[in-house]
Amino acid sequence: MDNQKLAAHESLDLHEVINFKTLCVGKSKLMQGLVFDDDLRNLMKKDVEQSIQALGQLQEVYKRAPFEAPVPENRPTPTVNLKGVHMH
Repeated sequence: MDNQKLAAHESLDLHEVINFKTLCVGKSKLMQGLVFDDDLRNLMKKDVEQSIQALGQLQEVYKRAPFEAPVPENRPTPTVNLKGVHMH
């Protein structure tokens, strides 16, 4: 059962969860510098540690996505000559 691929909608949903959780980790790490209460800061540190662990697990599941999106080495050349193209 571990070799089953995710459905496309499951992959997209999981991708959104990973992105959201990553943003939350970044925000929590940033906010730790603004928190003066030691108990709250320790709670935030624990949340970051657990979230990083959870992200690793989510990324393992994401490897079962039925598609890959290769990252290009450089950006595509933008289209600058749009003569004859009708935009609706």
